Amino acid sequence: MSPAKVTHENKRGWIIPIGGGDKKVKSSTIMQRFVELSGGSSSQMVIIPTASQLDTAGERTRDVFQELGVSEIEILDLETRADCNDPRLIEKLDNATGIFFTGGNQLRLATTIGGTDAAKSFRAGNARGIHIAGTSAGAAFVCEHMIAIGKSGGTPKRGMASLSPGLGLTNRVIVDQHFRERDRLGRLLTALAYNPFATGIGVDEDTAAFIGPDDVIEVFGSGGLTVVDPSGIEFSSMADAGMGQPVGLIGVQLHILLAGDRYDLKTQIAYSGGMAK
Repeated sequence: MSPAKVTHENKRGWIIPIGGGDKKVKSSTIMQRFVELSGGSSSQMVIIPTASQLDTAGERTRDVFQELGVSEIEILDLETRADCNDPRLIEKLDNATGIFFTGGNQLRLATTIGGTDAAKSFRAGNARGIHIAGTSAGAAFVCEHMIAIGKSGGTPKRGMASLSPGLGLTNRVIVDQHFRERDRLGRLLTALAYNPFATGIGVDEDTAAFIGPDDVIEVFGSGGLTVVDPSGIEFSSMADAGMGQPVGLIGVQLHILLAGDRYDLKTQIAYSGGMAK
């Protein structure tokens, strides 16, 4: 499930988890920036509505792209695993310049797409420069370690979050969405206590983390991006906690970033307005 290898002649495409709030996203800078990266009016955009049970999910997103000047838009209904292995559909994925996952249920994404030719196409495409964005469930799905389900609350507890394999575009982060609105700090901390290798990214609604080819995150939108760095953990009680019991964590570092701020996943340094913190 590791990210596809980037060859010397290519540069990885941007990975863009969006925190949800689709009605707000339409009028924000997030989709505008995604379209610019993908080629502007010349973009070849593919929308994946697999996570949603609403028939209109793909059409609503298509309307947004059309308003932003994109004419080449394909809605791919990857409803079954057979669809995800259909060579005709894979060819459309391979020809995209931008791919967008709608919201819904991230487990529907993982169980339908995981391990298929479509999943391989997404990873290989991103490695050669295709930009991939996802909102809500689509945001959770982009990373290797995906929060499948969990409970609200500020204190981490054993069992508060359940992880499953995601798409695997990056293994550097674990993403949680609707972050401030649904009080999800505890479940992100729980996920990181299970896997302190990754950096936690809590994305508010109408907010996006644009993860660049250089592994520097740029923040867009009206909300906040909570970055949780577990690399300095000195103590964790996760192994000794009973199911449902609070988990103690010492040495975790937390940043709240706003539009225009950056975070370097390699150096683990946060920048505000271009100045290092």
